Amino acid sequence: MHVVLVNPLIPQNTGSIARLAAGTGTDLHLVGKLGFSLDDRLLKRAGLDYWPHVRLHLHPSFDHLLAQIPRPRLALFSSHATRSYAELTATDETLLVFGQETTGLPPELRERFADDLYKIPINRHIRSLNLATSVGIVLYDGLRQLGFPGLC
Repeated sequence: MHVVLVNPLIPQNTGSIARLAAGTGTDLHLVGKLGFSLDDRLLKRAGLDYWPHVRLHLHPSFDHLLAQIPRPRLALFSSHATRSYAELTATDETLLVFGQETTGLPPELRERFADDLYKIPINRHIRSLNLATSVGIVLYDGLRQLGFPGLC
């Protein structure tokens, strides 16, 4: 499986997600403009000493990412979606795509991939969950569906 972050802003979130990727053997793709440097101390601190185990890929655009993955299964996450992530059937090549912490996925991606949009159900009291939390929820559900490959 693959975790894709489009234009991430907060280094601590990306660092936590990198640690999650290292611990699950999941590829991490960073797409577009980053709101931090890859040398950022907060990014490195959140990822601890696990960075050598992160399969990190950088992409200038979403189309560049799609050109690199043969036959991907897309699952984009947005508070604008109507289907729950629980309806997603994961595969080894599923790309779990998350947007920026403050604005979510760009509208053009939501429109272009409207049939591949999912949400994490929450109550009315908050607008969204933390990005790293959201990735953890969806990634582990997908890994569960696949029988937790390579995990003990």
